[in-house]
Amino acid sequence: MDNSICGLHEECGVFGIYSKRNHDIAADVYYGLYALQHRGQESCGIVVNDGGVMRGHKDIGLVNEVFDAPQLQALGEGSIAVGHVRYATAGTNTRANAQPLFVNHVKGALAVAHNGNLTNAALLREQLELGGSIFHTTSDTEVIAYVLTQERLQAESIEQACAAAIHRLHGAYSLVIMSPKKLIGVRDPLGFRPLIIGMRGDEYVLASESCALDAVGAGYLRDVKPGEIVVIDEQGLRSICDCCSDTPKALCVFEYIYFARPDSVLDGASVHIARQRAGSLLALQHPVNADVVIGVPDSGISAATGYAAQSGIPYGIGFIKNKYIGRTFIHPGQTQREDLVRIKLNVVASTVRDKRVILIDDSIVRGTTGARIVRLLREAGAKEVHMRVTAPPFLYPCYFGTDISARDYLIANHRSVEETAQLMNLDSLGYLDVSSLEMIPESYHGGLCSACFTGKYPIDITEAVNKIRVEQRLSKKIKAEDEHGQS
Repeated sequence: MDNSICGLHEECGVFGIYSKRNHDIAADVYYGLYALQHRGQESCGIVVNDGGVMRGHKDIGLVNEVFDAPQLQALGEGSIAVGHVRYATAGTNTRANAQPLFVNHVKGALAVAHNGNLTNAALLREQLELGGSIFHTTSDTEVIAYVLTQERLQAESIEQACAAAIHRLHGAYSLVIMSPKKLIGVRDPLGFRPLIIGMRGDEYVLASESCALDAVGAGYLRDVKPGEIVVIDEQGLRSICDCCSDTPKALCVFEYIYFARPDSVLDGASVHIARQRAGSLLALQHPVNADVVIGVPDSGISAATGYAAQSGIPYGIGFIKNKYIGRTFIHPGQTQREDLVRIKLNVVASTVRDKRVILIDDSIVRGTTGARIVRLLREAGAKEVHMRVTAPPFLYPCYFGTDISARDYLIANHRSVEETAQLMNLDSLGYLDVSSLEMIPESYHGGLCSACFTGKYPIDITEAVNKIRVEQRLSKKIKAEDEHGQS
């Protein structure tokens, strides 16, 4: 994916497990987070619950960097645990913003892991600060934790507090919450972000994707419904659906296009099959005479096989990916990102030399990284390069976690398809038609959010626009304080 734009990040990953017995539960969370590493490579954390006593550790870095064997052992045994991997979709990337967020209050304690982006976080933060709350982070998760705490002080149970909080939280959120005796999953009423329920024996698992269930040997049970609260305790699993409705759902279409691992199943639809179908649709919409179809790892591979099968043009392995380097867009400088493209991807020259190549990728944002990939193919001897993209052109900001916050960065707002192709040194360029998005996950009929392509937002975004301004001011303030502290 061409995520070269500074600030474009994908979603976070959440994981939780409930057991009726104490054991080395931190190791289970570690494996679950490892499977979700693609959803967040900036920071991670784990909190373990041992009979109401919570111990946690979080830091900036990959899962295997933050947690070694001694660190996992230090978390001790427990019966409930939650974990998180993060990209900074809201707030700056500091250790304080790493999750899960742990809170002590007069009625006990809770740990919160959050995937998504609140549109009214700035308004809630202001209200909370006026009420005396002191914030230590710039993340939405701390806002959620304070709202939950406020509601918990008035409610008889943590699940009642969650039900009340749903009415105050606007936007995208899938939450895994741990109290001293319960594990709770919450999904926003439109279901922007996925949340899966699994079982391993008599243990329950909550995760952002089904691939994390596989990693810990759990079987898929079902998805948390939009607006649903699932409560897991010693009595088993129960559901609260007071906030579920017949309102059209809005699962982010980019989960199928890019975010999720291809071996995951989201809301009943296979990600791999969805991407294959996108490739097949591209072959019908944008055919071209060529010799080989290749995909940009990883999300472009499934789509490339779909394009090849539909077109009859052979599929080939065009790139070898260095699996020991993070995704290019997490690096701060554009020069670094461009240098890392060559390190991250190496062309299989024998596949493309003297051939007309169809290159399948999941999206184009600014075009710079895509141009360098095309350059690598040209240098390897490709005669022609025709790019086909499994997403329509990005035209509008996303306020629900993808963090495409400014239209000025989006190449499709400045250039036509032909101009973009010329800039990227392509022989031709074709995007998936926006009308085809609902057709991608054939077995999913719950509704998708495609506002970044259409501008048709499923909820009011007025609060979200103000939130971006507040976040920019907070980020500048933190940067100034850091620079002052270093001087």
